[in-house]
Amino acid sequence: MAVRNRLRNAVVVGCLAIAAAVPGTAGAAPDAAGGAPDAAIADTAAQLTAATTVDASKVVSADIVDGRNLSLEVYSAAMDKTVHLDVLRPGDTSKPRPTLYLFNGTDAGYGVKNWKTQVPEVFDFLGAKDVNVVVPTGGLASYYTDWRALDPQLGLNKWKTFFTEELPPLIDAGLRTNGRNAIAAVSMSATPALNLALAKPGLFRAAATYSGCVQTSDPIGQAFARIVVASEGGDADNMYGPSDDPMWADNDPYLHAERLRGMELYLSAGNGLPGQYDVVDGKYVIFPGALGFMVHMIYDGTIEAATGYCTRNLAAKLTELGIPATVDLPANGTHSWGVFRDELLKSWPVLAKGLDLPA
Repeated sequence: MAVRNRLRNAVVVGCLAIAAAVPGTAGAAPDAAGGAPDAAIADTAAQLTAATTVDASKVVSADIVDGRNLSLEVYSAAMDKTVHLDVLRPGDTSKPRPTLYLFNGTDAGYGVKNWKTQVPEVFDFLGAKDVNVVVPTGGLASYYTDWRALDPQLGLNKWKTFFTEELPPLIDAGLRTNGRNAIAAVSMSATPALNLALAKPGLFRAAATYSGCVQTSDPIGQAFARIVVASEGGDADNMYGPSDDPMWADNDPYLHAERLRGMELYLSAGNGLPGQYDVVDGKYVIFPGALGFMVHMIYDGTIEAATGYCTRNLAAKLTELGIPATVDLPANGTHSWGVFRDELLKSWPVLAKGLDLPA
Protein backbone atom coordinates (compact mmCIF):
# COMPACT_ATOMS: atom_id res chain seq x y z
CA MET A 1 0.00 0.00 0.00
CA ALA A 2 2.86 2.37 0.84
CA VAL A 3 4.43 1.76 -2.57
CA ARG A 4 1.08 2.38 -4.29
CA ASN A 5 0.64 5.63 -2.36
CA ARG A 6 4.12 6.82 -3.30
CA LEU A 7 3.40 6.06 -6.92
CA ARG A 8 0.11 7.92 -6.72
CA ASN A 9 1.90 10.91 -5.23
CA ALA A 10 4.39 10.71 -8.08
CA VAL A 11 1.50 10.89 -10.54
CA VAL A 12 0.21 14.07 -8.91
CA VAL A 13 3.62 15.70 -8.99
CA GLY A 14 4.24 14.58 -12.56
CA CYS A 15 0.85 15.81 -13.73
CA LEU A 16 1.51 19.20 -12.16
CA ALA A 17 4.73 19.38 -14.15
CA ILE A 18 2.88 18.53 -17.35
CA ALA A 19 0.20 21.13 -16.68
CA ALA A 20 2.89 23.68 -16.08
CA ALA A 21 4.48 22.78 -19.39
CA VAL A 22 1.45 23.06 -21.27
CA PRO A 23 -11.91 -25.94 -25.36
CA GLY A 24 -13.80 -24.62 -22.46
CA THR A 25 -16.98 -24.92 -20.46
CA ALA A 26 -20.13 -22.87 -20.49
CA GLY A 27 -21.37 -22.23 -16.98
CA ALA A 28 -25.11 -21.89 -16.43
CA ALA A 29 -25.84 -19.63 -13.47
CA PRO A 30 -29.40 -18.63 -12.54
CA ASP A 31 -30.68 -15.48 -14.20
CA ALA A 32 -31.36 -12.19 -12.35
CA ALA A 33 -34.85 -13.34 -11.37
CA GLY A 34 -33.50 -16.52 -9.79
CA GLY A 35 -34.71 -18.93 -12.46
CA ALA A 36 -32.83 -20.98 -15.01
CA PRO A 37 -31.13 -19.04 -17.84
CA ASP A 38 -33.16 -18.88 -21.03
CA ALA A 39 -32.24 -20.95 -24.04
CA ALA A 40 -30.86 -18.01 -26.03
CA ILE A 41 -28.16 -17.01 -23.54
CA ALA A 42 -27.26 -20.65 -22.87
CA ASP A 43 -26.88 -21.21 -26.60
CA THR A 44 -24.65 -18.14 -26.84
CA ALA A 45 -22.43 -19.40 -24.02
CA ALA A 46 -22.07 -22.76 -25.76
CA GLN A 47 -21.36 -21.07 -29.09
CA LEU A 48 -18.61 -18.96 -27.54
CA THR A 49 -16.72 -21.89 -26.09
CA ALA A 50 -17.05 -23.72 -29.42
CA ALA A 51 -15.76 -20.75 -31.41
CA THR A 52 -12.88 -21.32 -33.81
CA THR A 53 -9.55 -20.63 -32.15
CA VAL A 54 -7.09 -18.11 -33.55
CA ASP A 55 -3.47 -19.20 -33.19
CA ALA A 56 -4.50 -21.29 -30.15
CA SER A 57 -6.42 -18.39 -28.57
CA LYS A 58 -9.88 -19.43 -27.42
CA VAL A 59 -12.77 -18.76 -25.06
CA VAL A 60 -11.90 -20.89 -22.05
CA SER A 61 -15.17 -20.32 -20.23
CA ALA A 62 -18.44 -18.46 -20.73
CA ASP A 63 -20.43 -18.14 -17.52
CA ILE A 64 -24.00 -16.89 -17.58
CA VAL A 65 -24.60 -13.98 -15.22
CA ASP A 66 -28.23 -13.45 -16.19
CA GLY A 67 -30.40 -13.45 -19.29
CA ARG A 68 -28.40 -10.63 -20.92
CA ASN A 69 -24.91 -10.83 -19.41
CA LEU A 70 -21.98 -13.21 -19.80
CA SER A 71 -18.64 -13.44 -18.02
CA LEU A 72 -15.86 -14.72 -20.29
CA GLU A 73 -12.31 -15.92 -19.80
CA VAL A 74 -10.38 -15.77 -23.06
CA TYR A 75 -6.96 -17.32 -23.49
CA SER A 76 -4.47 -15.13 -25.34
CA ALA A 77 -1.74 -17.14 -27.04
CA ALA A 78 0.31 -13.97 -27.56
CA MET A 79 0.44 -13.28 -23.81
CA ASP A 80 0.00 -16.88 -22.61
CA LYS A 81 -2.70 -15.89 -20.12
CA THR A 82 -6.45 -15.54 -19.82
CA VAL A 83 -8.23 -12.20 -20.06
CA HIS A 84 -11.56 -11.48 -18.40
CA LEU A 85 -14.36 -9.93 -20.45
CA ASP A 86 -17.88 -8.89 -19.51
CA VAL A 87 -20.43 -9.10 -22.32
CA LEU A 88 -23.84 -7.45 -22.47
CA ARG A 89 -26.04 -8.99 -25.16
CA PRO A 90 -28.69 -7.08 -27.14
CA GLY A 91 -32.28 -7.44 -26.07
CA ASP A 92 -33.14 -8.61 -29.57
CA THR A 93 -30.79 -11.25 -30.95
CA SER A 94 -33.09 -12.36 -33.76
CA LYS A 95 -30.47 -11.24 -36.26
CA PRO A 96 -26.71 -10.52 -36.13
CA ARG A 97 -25.85 -7.33 -34.24
CA PRO A 98 -22.78 -5.07 -34.12
CA THR A 99 -20.32 -4.83 -31.23
CA LEU A 100 -19.10 -1.97 -29.07
CA TYR A 101 -15.80 -2.51 -27.27
CA LEU A 102 -15.86 -0.35 -24.13
CA PHE A 103 -12.53 0.18 -22.35
CA ASN A 104 -11.73 1.28 -18.81
CA GLY A 105 -8.82 3.54 -17.82
CA THR A 106 -5.45 3.05 -16.15
CA ASP A 107 -6.52 0.46 -13.58
CA ALA A 108 -8.09 -1.62 -16.37
CA GLY A 109 -11.23 -2.47 -14.41
CA TYR A 110 -9.44 -4.03 -11.44
CA GLY A 111 -10.26 -1.29 -8.92
CA VAL A 112 -13.31 0.88 -8.36
CA LYS A 113 -12.51 3.37 -11.12
CA ASN A 114 -14.43 1.66 -13.89
CA TRP A 115 -17.66 2.01 -15.87
CA LYS A 116 -19.52 -0.71 -13.96
CA THR A 117 -18.75 0.58 -10.48
CA GLN A 118 -18.87 4.33 -11.05
CA VAL A 119 -21.62 4.79 -13.63
CA PRO A 120 -23.57 1.51 -14.01
CA GLU A 121 -26.40 3.45 -15.63
CA VAL A 122 -24.46 3.51 -18.90
CA PHE A 123 -25.22 -0.20 -19.23
CA ASP A 124 -28.93 0.51 -18.85
CA PHE A 125 -28.54 2.97 -21.70
CA LEU A 126 -26.52 0.62 -23.89
CA GLY A 127 -28.76 -2.29 -22.95
CA ALA A 128 -31.61 -0.55 -24.73
CA LYS A 129 -29.62 -0.55 -27.98
CA ASP A 130 -29.27 -3.44 -30.41
CA VAL A 131 -25.56 -3.85 -29.76
CA ASN A 132 -23.22 -6.31 -28.08
CA VAL A 133 -21.09 -4.56 -25.46
CA VAL A 134 -17.70 -6.08 -24.63
CA VAL A 135 -15.81 -4.73 -21.60
CA PRO A 136 -12.32 -6.12 -20.92
CA THR A 137 -10.62 -6.33 -17.54
CA GLY A 138 -6.83 -6.42 -17.67
CA GLY A 139 -3.95 -4.46 -19.15
CA LEU A 140 -3.10 -2.37 -16.10
CA ALA A 141 -1.44 0.89 -17.30
CA SER A 142 -0.46 -0.93 -20.50
CA TYR A 143 -1.77 1.48 -23.15
CA TYR A 144 -3.19 -1.70 -24.71
CA THR A 145 -0.23 -2.00 -27.03
CA ASP A 146 2.45 -4.55 -27.84
CA TRP A 147 5.37 -3.74 -25.54
CA ARG A 148 8.90 -4.13 -26.81
CA ALA A 149 10.08 -5.91 -23.64
CA LEU A 150 8.82 -7.84 -20.64
CA ASP A 151 8.16 -5.51 -17.71
CA PRO A 152 9.14 -6.70 -14.20
CA GLN A 153 5.96 -5.23 -12.71
CA LEU A 154 3.39 -5.28 -15.53
CA GLY A 155 4.54 -8.48 -17.21
CA LEU A 156 4.12 -9.43 -20.87
CA ASN A 157 1.91 -7.04 -22.80
CA LYS A 158 0.74 -7.93 -26.30
CA TRP A 159 -2.61 -6.19 -26.16
CA LYS A 160 -2.61 -4.86 -29.71
CA THR A 161 -2.29 -8.43 -30.97
CA PHE A 162 -5.02 -9.56 -28.61
CA PHE A 163 -7.55 -6.88 -29.53
CA THR A 164 -6.91 -6.82 -33.27
CA GLU A 165 -6.09 -10.44 -34.12
CA GLU A 166 -7.07 -12.85 -31.35
CA LEU A 167 -10.28 -11.57 -29.78
CA PRO A 168 -12.49 -10.16 -32.60
CA PRO A 169 -12.85 -13.45 -34.53
CA LEU A 170 -13.81 -15.24 -31.33
CA ILE A 171 -16.39 -12.60 -30.42
CA ASP A 172 -17.81 -12.48 -33.95
CA ALA A 173 -18.18 -16.26 -34.15
CA GLY A 174 -19.38 -16.78 -30.60
CA LEU A 175 -21.90 -13.93 -30.54
CA ARG A 176 -22.84 -14.32 -34.20
CA THR A 177 -22.26 -10.61 -34.80
CA ASN A 178 -22.60 -8.78 -38.10
CA GLY A 179 -18.92 -7.82 -38.07
CA ARG A 180 -19.40 -4.08 -37.52
CA ASN A 181 -17.43 -2.78 -34.54
CA ALA A 182 -16.91 0.47 -32.65
CA ILE A 183 -14.60 1.32 -29.78
CA ALA A 184 -15.09 3.76 -26.89
CA ALA A 185 -12.41 4.45 -24.32
CA VAL A 186 -11.66 6.65 -21.34
CA SER A 187 -8.46 8.19 -19.96
CA MET A 188 -5.43 5.89 -20.52
CA SER A 189 -7.29 3.74 -23.03
CA ALA A 190 -8.22 6.67 -25.30
CA THR A 191 -4.86 6.63 -27.06
CA PRO A 192 -4.90 2.88 -27.77
CA ALA A 193 -8.53 3.11 -28.93
CA LEU A 194 -7.30 5.13 -31.90
CA ASN A 195 -4.10 3.10 -32.26
CA LEU A 196 -6.05 -0.17 -32.42
CA ALA A 197 -8.19 1.32 -35.17
CA LEU A 198 -5.06 2.42 -37.01
CA ALA A 199 -3.39 -0.97 -36.55
CA LYS A 200 -6.17 -2.83 -38.36
CA PRO A 201 -8.06 -0.59 -40.79
CA GLY A 202 -11.71 -1.54 -41.08
CA LEU A 203 -11.89 -3.36 -37.76
CA PHE A 204 -13.57 -0.38 -36.09
CA ARG A 205 -16.04 1.83 -37.95
CA ALA A 206 -16.27 4.40 -35.13
CA ALA A 207 -14.17 5.51 -32.17
CA ALA A 208 -14.97 7.73 -29.18
CA THR A 209 -12.37 9.00 -26.74
CA TYR A 210 -13.15 10.55 -23.38
CA SER A 211 -10.47 12.59 -21.58
CA GLY A 212 -7.38 10.90 -22.99
CA CYS A 213 -4.00 12.30 -23.99
CA VAL A 214 -4.19 11.12 -27.59
CA GLN A 215 -0.60 11.86 -28.54
CA THR A 216 2.58 10.25 -27.28
CA SER A 217 5.68 11.48 -29.09
CA ASP A 218 5.84 15.17 -28.17
CA PRO A 219 7.50 15.95 -24.79
CA ILE A 220 4.23 16.60 -22.95
CA GLY A 221 2.39 13.61 -24.38
CA GLN A 222 5.30 11.29 -23.72
CA ALA A 223 5.75 12.60 -20.18
CA PHE A 224 2.07 11.95 -19.49
CA ALA A 225 2.33 8.39 -20.81
CA ARG A 226 5.41 7.72 -18.70
CA ILE A 227 3.64 8.99 -15.57
CA VAL A 228 0.60 6.79 -16.25
CA VAL A 229 2.73 3.68 -16.72
CA ALA A 230 4.83 4.49 -13.63
CA SER A 231 1.68 4.99 -11.53
CA GLU A 232 1.24 1.21 -11.56
CA GLY A 233 4.94 0.41 -11.19
CA GLY A 234 5.76 -0.05 -14.89
CA ASP A 235 8.66 1.30 -16.92
CA ALA A 236 7.65 2.95 -20.20
CA ASP A 237 11.08 2.15 -21.66
CA ASN A 238 9.80 -1.42 -21.77
CA MET A 239 6.77 -0.19 -23.69
CA TYR A 240 8.23 2.03 -26.42
CA GLY A 241 11.89 2.41 -25.47
CA PRO A 242 13.91 5.52 -24.61
CA SER A 243 12.54 8.95 -25.46
CA ASP A 244 14.02 9.06 -28.96
CA ASP A 245 12.90 5.57 -29.97
CA PRO A 246 10.76 5.56 -33.16
CA MET A 247 8.11 3.45 -31.40
CA TRP A 248 6.84 6.58 -29.63
CA ALA A 249 6.07 8.21 -32.96
CA ASP A 250 4.82 4.98 -34.52
CA ASN A 251 2.14 4.78 -31.82
CA ASP A 252 1.08 8.43 -31.83
CA PRO A 253 -2.45 8.90 -33.26
CA TYR A 254 -1.79 12.61 -33.69
CA LEU A 255 1.06 11.96 -36.13
CA HIS A 256 -1.02 9.43 -38.06
CA ALA A 257 -4.30 11.31 -38.00
CA GLU A 258 -4.66 11.11 -41.79
CA ARG A 259 -5.25 7.38 -41.45
CA LEU A 260 -8.34 8.05 -39.31
CA ARG A 261 -10.12 9.38 -42.38
CA GLY A 262 -13.35 7.52 -43.07
CA MET A 263 -14.03 6.62 -39.43
CA GLU A 264 -16.79 8.14 -37.34
CA LEU A 265 -14.90 10.04 -34.62
CA TYR A 266 -15.86 11.60 -31.28
CA LEU A 267 -13.32 13.40 -29.07
CA SER A 268 -13.94 15.00 -25.69
CA ALA A 269 -11.99 16.43 -22.77
CA GLY A 270 -12.38 19.17 -20.19
CA ASN A 271 -9.92 21.84 -19.08
CA GLY A 272 -9.37 20.87 -15.45
CA LEU A 273 -11.38 23.71 -13.90
CA PRO A 274 -14.19 22.83 -11.46
CA GLY A 275 -17.36 21.67 -13.20
CA GLN A 276 -20.81 20.58 -12.07
CA TYR A 277 -19.55 17.35 -10.47
CA ASP A 278 -16.65 18.97 -8.62
CA VAL A 279 -18.10 19.73 -5.21
CA VAL A 280 -17.01 18.79 -1.69
CA ASP A 281 -18.24 15.27 -0.90
CA GLY A 282 -19.73 15.01 -4.38
CA LYS A 283 -20.67 11.61 -5.80
CA TYR A 284 -17.65 11.53 -8.12
CA VAL A 285 -15.14 13.01 -5.65
CA ILE A 286 -13.53 9.93 -4.15
CA PHE A 287 -11.87 11.59 -1.14
CA PRO A 288 -14.13 13.11 1.58
CA GLY A 289 -14.12 16.58 3.06
CA ALA A 290 -12.45 19.81 2.05
CA LEU A 291 -8.98 18.23 2.06
CA GLY A 292 -10.21 15.38 -0.12
CA PHE A 293 -11.73 17.88 -2.53
CA MET A 294 -8.40 19.71 -2.74
CA VAL A 295 -6.65 16.43 -3.54
CA HIS A 296 -9.30 15.71 -6.18
CA MET A 297 -8.80 19.08 -7.83
CA ILE A 298 -5.02 18.78 -7.85
CA TYR A 299 -5.08 15.20 -9.11
CA ASP A 300 -8.11 14.99 -11.38
CA GLY A 301 -8.05 18.65 -12.37
CA THR A 302 -4.43 18.46 -13.47
CA ILE A 303 -4.93 15.20 -15.37
CA GLU A 304 -7.86 16.74 -17.25
CA ALA A 305 -5.83 19.84 -18.10
CA ALA A 306 -3.22 17.57 -19.69
CA THR A 307 -5.75 15.43 -21.56
CA GLY A 308 -7.51 18.57 -22.74
CA TYR A 309 -4.24 19.83 -24.20
CA CYS A 310 -3.74 16.63 -26.19
CA THR A 311 -7.37 16.38 -27.31
CA ARG A 312 -7.44 19.96 -28.56
CA ASN A 313 -4.28 19.31 -30.53
CA LEU A 314 -5.78 16.28 -32.27
CA ALA A 315 -9.05 18.11 -32.92
CA ALA A 316 -7.10 20.94 -34.59
CA LYS A 317 -5.10 18.42 -36.62
CA LEU A 318 -8.26 16.73 -37.89
CA THR A 319 -9.70 20.12 -38.88
CA GLU A 320 -6.48 20.97 -40.72
CA LEU A 321 -6.70 17.68 -42.62
CA GLY A 322 -10.38 18.12 -43.38
CA ILE A 323 -11.35 14.97 -41.48
CA PRO A 324 -14.84 15.20 -39.93
CA ALA A 325 -15.06 14.63 -36.20
CA THR A 326 -17.49 15.49 -33.45
CA VAL A 327 -15.55 17.33 -30.74
CA ASP A 328 -16.92 18.28 -27.33
CA LEU A 329 -14.67 20.45 -25.17
CA PRO A 330 -16.69 21.61 -22.16
CA ALA A 331 -15.73 24.95 -20.67
CA ASN A 332 -15.20 23.32 -17.27
CA GLY A 333 -14.73 19.83 -15.88
CA THR A 334 -12.16 17.52 -14.32
CA HIS A 335 -11.25 13.86 -14.75
CA SER A 336 -14.61 12.75 -13.39
CA TRP A 337 -16.83 9.75 -13.98
CA GLY A 338 -19.84 12.03 -14.15
CA VAL A 339 -18.22 13.73 -17.11
CA PHE A 340 -17.25 10.40 -18.70
CA ARG A 341 -20.83 9.16 -18.42
CA ASP A 342 -22.21 12.33 -19.99
CA GLU A 343 -19.71 12.14 -22.84
CA LEU A 344 -20.49 8.51 -23.57
CA LEU A 345 -24.18 9.37 -23.89
CA LYS A 346 -23.35 12.34 -26.12
CA SER A 347 -21.13 10.17 -28.29
CA TRP A 348 -23.77 7.54 -28.97
CA PRO A 349 -25.05 9.10 -32.24
CA VAL A 350 -21.48 8.97 -33.60
CA LEU A 351 -20.92 5.39 -32.46
CA ALA A 352 -24.37 4.39 -33.71
CA LYS A 353 -23.62 5.79 -37.17
CA GLY A 354 -20.51 3.66 -37.40
CA LEU A 355 -22.45 0.64 -36.18
CA ASP A 356 -25.31 1.33 -38.60
CA LEU A 357 -27.79 1.64 -35.74
CA PRO A 358 -30.44 4.28 -34.96
CA ALA A 359 -29.12 7.19 -32.92
